[in-house]
Amino acid sequence: MTGPRREPVLPDETGMLDVGDGNLVYWETSGDPDGPPLVWVHGGPGMATGMRWRRKLSAHGHRVVIFHQRGCGHSTPSAADPATDMSVNTTAHLIADMEELRAFLGIQQWVVVGGSWGSTLALAYAQAHPDRVRAMVLLAVTTTRRREIDWLYSGLARIFPEAAERFRAAVPEATRDDEVLAAYARRVSDVDPQVRLAATRAWCAWEDAVLAHEAGPPSPFSGEVGEQEVALVRICSHYFSHGAWLPEGVLIREAGRLAGIPGVLVHGRMDLAGPLETAWELAKAWPDAELVVLEGSGHQSTAASNAELSKALLRFR
Repeated sequence: MTGPRREPVLPDETGMLDVGDGNLVYWETSGDPDGPPLVWVHGGPGMATGMRWRRKLSAHGHRVVIFHQRGCGHSTPSAADPATDMSVNTTAHLIADMEELRAFLGIQQWVVVGGSWGSTLALAYAQAHPDRVRAMVLLAVTTTRRREIDWLYSGLARIFPEAAERFRAAVPEATRDDEVLAAYARRVSDVDPQVRLAATRAWCAWEDAVLAHEAGPPSPFSGEVGEQEVALVRICSHYFSHGAWLPEGVLIREAGRLAGIPGVLVHGRMDLAGPLETAWELAKAWPDAELVVLEGSGHQSTAASNAELSKALLRFR
């Protein structure tokens, strides 16, 4: 038996913002046009999201802004095209895009909500523009330190040795751990579409192995591989092989810049992809942050994390 069918939440406005460098960033608004503004910062990097988060975020009276980061989703050009210039797709570029979008939409301050990689970008944006952030809600908290990247793509081999062996075998030219992500970045930029697809399938198989133990719906990496997945893996490998162009530990070290901005950090204790340690350290360094640890949750959304998100959004309405 299935539950009652819910009508989709549709955007009120959509557009393509020219942010320079030949890039057009897709944006949309939904929810209460007179409500307090809220911006959703999606994960990945490169995992553009829409309807599911539109429904979650618009349920509490906010004016919800969703945008697709450079190179993915409806933004153009797509990173799936090997001709797309990735040198103009960095954390600094995404911060500037968010600020340009805020100004374009005439928003003075907004609530910033991000998940996984989106929490890294949300933190980087807030530390660059604290006067533009009214409050923050971060889910499955990451700061993309190199130690976090190393854990996800190397350290977890201790728990998933079979999957890790397959992940490494797909890039035999990488003879050391610190060469693997750069090797993937080269392969998903290859002019041969079969090379790009093979690397994408291998990357997604590893990500799926890391998330497959979690209860709930299948991981977003478990389906068919197409252009969106190629773009995702090209963006992920590009960012992670460069440490997201962030000095190691800067987002925790500079968390004092967020003083006066209330925040809620929601993190699953069983999150293997991003261990609780990062959220714990951030909460200690951020004077106005509250850490909510979910005992039965991992990296992906659960009923418990959705409930904490709703509670935080009501608080910041």
